[in-house]
Amino acid sequence: MSTKITSPAHWRQTLRSHAIVIADFYADWCGPCKMIAPTFESLATKHAKPNKIAFVKVDVDSQGEVAQEHGVRAMPTFLILRNGTVINTIRGANPPALVAAVGEAVKLAGPGAGGGAAFSGTGHRLGGSGVGRPSVARPVGAGWSLKGFVEGLIAFFGLYFWSLFSLDPYKAAENSPFRKGNAPSAAKPAGGGTRPGGSRPAFKTLADLGSS
Repeated sequence: MSTKITSPAHWRQTLRSHAIVIADFYADWCGPCKMIAPTFESLATKHAKPNKIAFVKVDVDSQGEVAQEHGVRAMPTFLILRNGTVINTIRGANPPALVAAVGEAVKLAGPGAGGGAAFSGTGHRLGGSGVGRPSVARPVGAGWSLKGFVEGLIAFFGLYFWSLFSLDPYKAAENSPFRKGNAPSAAKPAGGGTRPGGSRPAFKTLADLGSS
């Protein structure tokens, strides 16, 4: 809500303690002043902030010194001051102009100014990373790839079944050098012995040992 200025000292103290001061110079006998007063009070309720933004009412009849100091000659007159210096003047009962000027002044006061200012920031999400938390880079090659795993699995079973179905166990047994009668005859045995019939096996089998 707005504050009524009671003295020049009160006015100067208000200017020193607030970055933005929005002043309504009015008179009790002024019809337009009464008409726009609810708009001013609504803006004050929404945007006033202690030690930052002040909405004040200055009665030109009781505070003539303050009015003369700023050259106020018509009512209502709205002055917007930043750090004690007038940056905008609205003369007459013009609600849209007053609302627009106050909006610009609130922006000049900085983030969080005004009673209706919303909290800004990304904050922290449950189950997620918060603002300012460093991200940890994963080393190259860390973890595993589902695609690579599936491809490796397919390759493994492919080789397994190819080996299983391409091998003829009976043919392999017939051609095995360990089968009796399949021992090579050209090579001389390591021990210098010969088999009956003049064959010279490269090694002895269980059948050879049994017949010796």
